[in-house]
Amino acid sequence: MGFHRMVFLRTVLLTLCIGLATSSFISDCPENFEFLNYTIITSQCKGPQYPPSLCCSAFKQFACPYVDYLNDATNDCASTMFSYINLYGKYPPGLFASECREGKLGLACPPGTAQSDTANTSDSSTFRSIDSFIAVVFGVVLLVLF
Repeated sequence: MGFHRMVFLRTVLLTLCIGLATSSFISDCPENFEFLNYTIITSQCKGPQYPPSLCCSAFKQFACPYVDYLNDATNDCASTMFSYINLYGKYPPGLFASECREGKLGLACPPGTAQSDTANTSDSSTFRSIDSFIAVVFGVVLLVLF
């Protein structure tokens, strides 16, 4: 019975570690877009017309705090954010890219709205901390068992 229990525990721990390894906190993005509140967009930008004034205004309210991350070509924040926007809002592909333009460089965020410009922190930083803690705990458990 002891052998079967040990195999079961190792299987469970391996499954949890694989889950952590594929979770969003390990992704190449300094912000965890999975747990953000998308209702600012989904409550205002509704089809079938998707009015550009409402959709773009809501998009800016949501995205501008993360402008530094979204404009950084060394991470995947922009594609990750758009994936979640489309997941939660079921928007047509390219809706925001085609409708929301203010110039050659895209949308202009008001000064002081970027997270790096404000003292506000997002709730997702809490999730990143919890995920990191869980990863450390499972690492220690694995070291003890193996």
